[in-house]
Amino acid sequence: PEDPRIRGTVRAVEKRLLSGGFVMRYDPAEVETGLAHGEGAFLACSFWLVDAYVLIGREDEARNLLNRLLRIRNEVGLLSEQYDPRAERLVGNFPQAFSHIALVNTAQNLARPSKPAQQRAGQAEPGG
Repeated sequence: PEDPRIRGTVRAVEKRLLSGGFVMRYDPAEVETGLAHGEGAFLACSFWLVDAYVLIGREDEARNLLNRLLRIRNEVGLLSEQYDPRAERLVGNFPQAFSHIALVNTAQNLARPSKPAQQRAGQAEPGG
């Protein structure tokens, strides 16, 4: 996490893939999808950015993005595959298991004293 390549990757994601505060799967300017309105931000990728923020010590930004992601859930708490920040609506496959799995993993990364993402990165002892 102190590796400049990791921090550089996070900066590149922020610069090239953020749309309305959420992460796109790819740079829409570089990929022709054939979709009239393009694609929405991919919610799993947005949760992964929260995880990356946790790993590099940017916990305030991690919590802010997680809270933003939680606010876009529908009235029963479900998420879709994507979110259209311009239209402010969930789009794509609904409900989407990947989005919900990412939500659970990300919440654990922020809530547990020994964060699972840090364990996987070799930064923390299991159960510690």
